[in-house]
Amino acid sequence: MPAADDLFRPTVVPDAPDAPDEDAPSDAQPSAEGKSAAKRAPSGRVRHDEKMTVYVTADELLDIEHARLTLRRVGLSVDRGRLVREALALVLADLEQNGDDSVIVQRLMQA
Repeated sequence: MPAADDLFRPTVVPDAPDAPDEDAPSDAQPSAEGKSAAKRAPSGRVRHDEKMTVYVTADELLDIEHARLTLRRVGLSVDRGRLVREALALVLADLEQNGDDSVIVQRLMQA
């Protein structure tokens, strides 16, 4: 049986970034903090090396499944992870663009 260290080890070792030339123009992507709301997008169907566990109620899980099935009826076959990443990207873009007037701020203030 594998040890916990074997189960929870990184599967990809990131390469060390090359030092950019000082004379070369910078084509680097802005950091997550510097992205504009219009450019924020979910990662879509790529391998994800980071994991976050979120516990939801039975009703919330049913709502997610209902949304997934609704999307399937219009021709979009997505898994729950992609659906959540899309929703998260929308909420974060709204927060970045609207700040205190964003939907997430308003809902959390009511809670």
